[in-house]
Amino acid sequence: MEIDSYEHGVPSWVDLGTPDPTKAAEFYSALFGWTVQQGPPEAGGYAIAELRGRPVAGLGPQQNPGPPVWSTYVNVDDADKAVAAATEAGGTVFVPPMDVMEVGRMAFFADPVGAVIGVWQPAAHKGAGIVNEPGTLTWNELVTTDTAAAQQFYEKVFGWGAVTHGEGVGAYTEFQVGGRSIAGMMAKPAEMPDVPPYWGVYFNVADTDATAKRVGERGGTVMMPPRDIEPGRFAVVADPTGAMFQVLASKS
Repeated sequence: MEIDSYEHGVPSWVDLGTPDPTKAAEFYSALFGWTVQQGPPEAGGYAIAELRGRPVAGLGPQQNPGPPVWSTYVNVDDADKAVAAATEAGGTVFVPPMDVMEVGRMAFFADPVGAVIGVWQPAAHKGAGIVNEPGTLTWNELVTTDTAAAQQFYEKVFGWGAVTHGEGVGAYTEFQVGGRSIAGMMAKPAEMPDVPPYWGVYFNVADTDATAKRVGERGGTVMMPPRDIEPGRFAVVADPTGAMFQVLASKS
């Protein structure tokens, strides 16, 4: 689905911070059919991945310590106001609001439980131009150790509503904007490795099993083999540098 703009509070962009942008571009281009366009010199090595000439994700040199990571950005009307709301709600600011050339204004903060998320106030760059098609962003999901605290935080910062399905350990929450589900949240499973709360990124694929196989063939890692869930068939994988992401072949 092609999209030209996003509502306030809706995740609109994802990008990868990686120690080897060239290797990442080769891997994801082969996996998803992306064409990676290098940005201007002032972009600091940041590149835009495209499908059908429309932007679908960003790739850039890793700025944070620790493992490489896919980051989620939420579209906002005013990045400064969003950061002020996050601070008031108990969040921690990592990157204060800053202009990114003429394309937009961004910031990064962590919720009180520790998951880091970005905000994007669009100018020339509106966000992902295609979603919910093979090779594009299809879902963003918070894995956290305190779902109640996280829900309160995101309601205060973005105005998200929440609908929770199930109870206890297996409960799943859908965050909503205007009654439409735009992201998910689950409690961190006990069997998951000791990682801090995080926002995960799902890419749509036509065939989860075939995609997982290609990940392994191209030097990546299948962290959770393909399995069926309510929305479709998914797998948890990592690229050759260790950046984790999910792939999902949806039922619809």
